[in-house]
Amino acid sequence: MPLTREKKQKIIEQLQQKIKKLKSVVFLNIAGLKVKDLTELRKEMKRKNCELKVVKKTLGTIAFQREGMDVNLKQLEGEVALGFGYSDEVLPFKIIYEFSKDNENIKILGGIIEKKGKIFGKEEALKVAKLPSKKELLGKIIATFQNPPTQFVFVLKENMRRFIWVLSQIKK
Repeated sequence: MPLTREKKQKIIEQLQQKIKKLKSVVFLNIAGLKVKDLTELRKEMKRKNCELKVVKKTLGTIAFQREGMDVNLKQLEGEVALGFGYSDEVLPFKIIYEFSKDNENIKILGGIIEKKGKIFGKEEALKVAKLPSKKELLGKIIATFQNPPTQFVFVLKENMRRFIWVLSQIKK
């Protein structure tokens, strides 16, 4: 049964709301994916403040264009779903990439980071998926900043220990 004009308009408005608050979006082909697997992916994304939405290409294209983004979902192959990331730009790419390792029916087609960012294809999207997450990068930065002071304290402590040893040897 075809969608009525009112239902289509409502879907477009809902997509526009999601697009307004996104930090990144992944375009993926889910043709042949079982409902059980799709549900599992949706739950995993929801746990990590992301969202998966299956869309009609025409309605998705209209929603993106109304938000000032030059996205044409009609050019993508297969049944299209959108993976929205709301807190971390890389996270939806990583989740979908990890899920696609176990399920060959999911194919990453491309994506966008930031609303006004450049649209990139499959190869770039896979590179983004392999990047460390924001939390991992922050952890590495903190470890880098903590390392020099720790080594400095160790050097000072070692010099003090040697100085005390020399004094004890003089005393004998």
